[in-house]
Amino acid sequence: MRILVLDTIHGGADLAVALRDAGHRVDEVDVYRGEIGIPVEEALVRTYDLVTAPVHLDPDHPLLQQHGPAVSHHEIVGLLIAGDAGRPFIEITGARGKTTTAHAIAALMPGPGVLHTSTGTYRYPERELLWKKSITPASLIPAAREAERIGGWLVAEESLGVTGAGDAAVLTSAEDYPIAAGKRRALAAKLGLLARARTVVLPQGVDIPGCIPVGSVVSVEGEACRYSGYGIAGSFQNPLLSLAGYRTALSLAAATACVLGIDPSPLGGFTPIPGRMAVRRDGSLLVVDNANSGTNMATTVEAARYARELAGDAPLTLVIGEEARAVCEGFPATEISRAVAAVRPDATVYVGDGEEAATLEEGFAAAREITPEGAIVLAVKTWR
Repeated sequence: MRILVLDTIHGGADLAVALRDAGHRVDEVDVYRGEIGIPVEEALVRTYDLVTAPVHLDPDHPLLQQHGPAVSHHEIVGLLIAGDAGRPFIEITGARGKTTTAHAIAALMPGPGVLHTSTGTYRYPERELLWKKSITPASLIPAAREAERIGGWLVAEESLGVTGAGDAAVLTSAEDYPIAAGKRRALAAKLGLLARARTVVLPQGVDIPGCIPVGSVVSVEGEACRYSGYGIAGSFQNPLLSLAGYRTALSLAAATACVLGIDPSPLGGFTPIPGRMAVRRDGSLLVVDNANSGTNMATTVEAARYARELAGDAPLTLVIGEEARAVCEGFPATEISRAVAAVRPDATVYVGDGEEAATLEEGFAAAREITPEGAIVLAVKTWR
């Protein structure tokens, strides 16, 4: 087929290579900068059998008006890796909690496998870092091939949906935000793609016929998680269950494990992931690190509550903001202001374009200078 691939920035360039390797004739267009592939004007006058675009591309883009409707990058990747990925294959999407849920599920998987997340792609059981890429659909292709090569499982975090090629899919949160130049909603896009999955595990607050609500398998009270379903029953305790983010992730991981026929009891030993409520000491300072791609107002307030629980009445400095618009859904200025008002820190260091610090590292350094003792909370939206 002759295929037009749109958006080389968000995985389109890698997708074009994979499609050429599969024997197709491919044109690619950099719809934002015009630096890679052919110009928009040239693509407009050519003829294609198929056009593929990310779900977040403006549906009124001239190339979609001319050659659409488009097949999503997720769907094309699903076709490319069908039968050529590790098994079992679990796909994870959602506005937040993806990375923690993926790590928790991977911690339960037996034998060799590949974990593909925004923190990196790892080969298990040795947890060797293979590479660091984005979590666009196209970045899943090499992870799937590596899992197939070693004859292992694949657990994959994906942005804005799933390919549908997995054995199970997990939605981690019901938060919504506008995409595609404000003409589509992120949650609707994810749900549309999840409809292609064989088995779907849903978080609290989402109810879709034919899918598995996490509450039908798992219940959490305090630091205890009980699970029963699919022939597996038991419980585990973990102090992380007192934190909202980990409670959700560990619950979803436990429910998914039961669906797969795996006992989730080892989650009792699951420990924090760097950047996801990880706690450390830095001299006389307590640092709660919650700077990650899913940072938002709710997680910032939760991180500050956790820091005060651990540090008592000690002064608290909040490092908050967004690194160079690195994440699709962003951390809007209005939400940052609301988070600061809710936390009421003793001092605040803002991170972002035009702020006192441009990066998380600069923000932390500034916070250390003004906080001789007490607690520092890192709440910067960034890829880690």
